[in-house]
Amino acid sequence: MNIVYNDKTDLLYIRLDDRKQNVINRRVTEDIVLDIGEGDRIVGIEILDASKHVLLEKLLPVKYELAGA
Repeated sequence: MNIVYNDKTDLLYIRLDDRKQNVINRRVTEDIVLDIGEGDRIVGIEILDASKHVLLEKLLPVKYELAGA
């Protein structure tokens, strides 16, 4: 599992399955998008405006990505 938070865009991405595979994006709410992979399994969760939905300090340490990197 890999958790990445981009503080510039306030986007949190949780990757549950690191295998390379084709995914379909399925929007669950305005701020949550699921990546659905092989076997209709959830392989990733994208949370927009993450600081409004998640206690980010509880996820630390989080790998931060720099915008534009």
